[in-house]
Parts: sequence; structure tokens; C-alpha cells
Amino acid sequence: MHQQKIQDTSVSLTELGFGASVIGNLYRVTPAGDATAAVDAAWDAGIRYFDTAPHYGLGLSEHRLGAALRGRPRDDYVISSKVGRLLVPNEEPHGVDTEGFVVRDDLRRQWDFSRDGVLRSIEDTLERTGLDRLDIVYLHDPDDHWRQAAEEAMPALAELRDQGVIGAIGAGMNQSAMLACFLRETAADVVMLAGRYTLLDQSGLDDVLPAAQEHGKSVVAVGVFNSGLLSLDRPAKGMKYDYQDAPPELVARALAIAQVCATHGTTLPAAAMAFPYTHPSIINVTLGMRTAEQVGRNVELHDQHIPDGLWDDLRAQGLIRSDVPAERGRGRE
Repeated sequence: MHQQKIQDTSVSLTELGFGASVIGNLYRVTPAGDATAAVDAAWDAGIRYFDTAPHYGLGLSEHRLGAALRGRPRDDYVISSKVGRLLVPNEEPHGVDTEGFVVRDDLRRQWDFSRDGVLRSIEDTLERTGLDRLDIVYLHDPDDHWRQAAEEAMPALAELRDQGVIGAIGAGMNQSAMLACFLRETAADVVMLAGRYTLLDQSGLDDVLPAAQEHGKSVVAVGVFNSGLLSLDRPAKGMKYDYQDAPPELVARALAIAQVCATHGTTLPAAAMAFPYTHPSIINVTLGMRTAEQVGRNVELHDQHIPDGLWDDLRAQGLIRSDVPAERGRGRE
């Protein structure tokens, strides 16, 4: 699978990445065997970038991903995790986590973007994964913690990067404006942009993507299906958009895009996966993959040829913004 470097670093990512949030029992239980089989299938398909976080299943995702990768040549893959939420004992457990993961809540999340919090979080992640190092570390959802994240957490990560302990550093968020600030004002190398450069939302063109180009930084795209609305050939009522029921007007727009896709011999989910690569700063699309079957489907979608004329027609019909780059992105050759 084709790889691209995070600009000005030694870290290269395969075009398609394995998002490990779902193997942390996001929304429903994923049997341990299914989680391992999913990682194995990703490896066999050539995927070599794997992303996790303490937040995902209160550490379950990190435990499972580390176990599944253990024994594989460490220099052959890239793993990222995140800092900002420490896992601490829960003094008042209710039995089940309340933040979307079907796990016991013996632990709870504690926001901490201090230098000490960053160092402790990385140490805890290494212990949970059983790995000797992390290749990329992101600040995780620092929306309400800009000052501490920018003035304490990012300098701590930069120091570790400059010492060679970490290969690349950045931030991951569901908004694009603050990610642009991280690229312009801090030592970040890469940002993980969730849902803000998709077939239904190109707001990243207003801030973070120009910042990446201007400063020679890289972007990883996640949430490319916008919580599900773009995941099927024919979107329908009741599907989710950004974690909520999709408004009728967005369902109608997704259907219109699907119809244009069909005229070009492709499908809505295949186009949704390919779309982020239209921007030259986006070097990777990472998807949550729960089972080996999901991995197989995503790899098949990724490998589909998407004619350039599709983007031209979507622009001409006003279904995507007119300033979506016309040339093929670097990630699709």
C-alpha cells in the first residue's frame, strides 16, 4: 500500500489507517477474537498505520491493539495514541462507562494537558500496549483547554520529538479552526481532522487545510463517513450525521451525490473515502474497523478507481464547494 511521509519528519503512513476506537467496544461489545482478527486482516492487507487512545474503552483499545501487534517487526508499522485524558480510579462507578463505550467504569477520564499529565499519559499508554515507543502522539480534543494544551502539552511533546522519543506530534479534533491554530502557532507536525473535509462538509478549506499548506504540515482525515450517512450506497432516513440523526436536507444531498457517483461507475462510500485525497495536504484516511469483514470492505472501497470527472460534476452541480482542489491529491496516484 502506498505510503506518504508526514512532512519534515521521518514518519510515513500508509494511505489507509486502522482506527482502533471500535475495538474498545464503542457503542457495542466487540469480542476479543474479532478485534484480533481485524488487526490481522489489516496487516495482511498492507495497512501499517494504527491509531488508538486511552479514551477508547477506558484503555481497552490500547490493550487490544498492543496485544495484536506484539511480535510483529516494530519498525514495520506506525502507531499513534493520544494525551489529554488521564485514566484514574473511579470513586463512584455505576457499572458501565457513560461516554459511549461498553466497558466497566472502574476508571474515569481526567482532563490534563499539563507537562506532567502528558508524560504520565504516554507512560501509561506504553504500559497498556506493551510497546517500547509511540510514533505519533496527538493532543486529544483540547477544545476547552487551548492555553494549557498549547503552552504546556505541545512543548512537552516537542521536547520528546526533538529527543527522538516520538517521531511526530500534533492534535486531533472534531473542529478545524483550533487545529489551524495548532499548525500556525505551535510545534505540531500533523493534525487529525475529524469530519471537516468530507463530501458533506468542506469547512476545513476555511482554516486548517490552508494552514497546513502554508506551513508545510500534514493532515490525517478521519470521520470521512460523517458518522454513517456516507457509508452506504443509498443513504436513508434514520442514518447518523455527526453522531445525531441526519437532517432530511442532508439525506437528500447525500442521495444526490450518490446518484452522481453511480453515473461515474462508483459508489457513495468509495467516493467518500477517496474525497479527502483531493487535497494535497491530506496524506491518510483512517477508518474504524471492528471486524476482518469490515477491513476487507474498506480496503476494497479504498482500491476502487474514482474518475476525476466525478469531482468536476459534483462541483458543477453545487454538491461540493467550488474551491475543492481540481487536481488529483498526492494520496491517489
